[in-house]
Amino acid sequence: MSALAAAGLLLTAGLAAAPSASAATGTRSLAAYLTAGGNGTFDSNGKDYDIVTQAVLAVLKAKPDSAVKVLTDGTTAATAFLPTDNAFRILVKDLTGKSPKSEKDVFAAVLKLGVPTVETVLLYHVIPGKTLGAVKVIKSLGSSFTTAQGGSFQTYLVADILPIGLKDKDPNARDAHVKVVNLNYGNKQIAHGVDRVLRPLDL
Repeated sequence: MSALAAAGLLLTAGLAAAPSASAATGTRSLAAYLTAGGNGTFDSNGKDYDIVTQAVLAVLKAKPDSAVKVLTDGTTAATAFLPTDNAFRILVKDLTGKSPKSEKDVFAAVLKLGVPTVETVLLYHVIPGKTLGAVKVIKSLGSSFTTAQGGSFQTYLVADILPIGLKDKDPNARDAHVKVVNLNYGNKQIAHGVDRVLRPLDL
């Protein structure tokens, strides 16, 4: 399917397709974006990014020199696919069979996986050195992206459901779908929201 047709699907699915961010010059980091205005505080909104925000902070507290630190440097280009709080709830349910009620409890369950594991998962969601706005992601459908973790995932068109799917390394779990695009738009670091946590290996 042509990139133009894919863009049409993006719009009909209700996602805000903005121009390519390749010329972005702003230097607000994704960490600054995620923590602005009190964001990152646990609440009852499963569609925002509190858990991934707290996971980034927890990794950097335990390992200040972690490669996750790239998300705090707005002068460095990077693209992240950010799982929603509901995405982490699904991950915890898949791994433990339990579904914690509060975001705080979901986060606690995530931390029980260990900081190295959380770090690995976070880095698997980051494409370093590239500012990939929605248009560029659409044009890349069918391509594989190498992540900061060292693994890769593939983008593809999800017909009649959502326009962009991300195929990770776990063939047994449902793939992540992009739900929101161009977070922190206009800056060298940009993000897209996804409804599942990407898995760097077969769980």
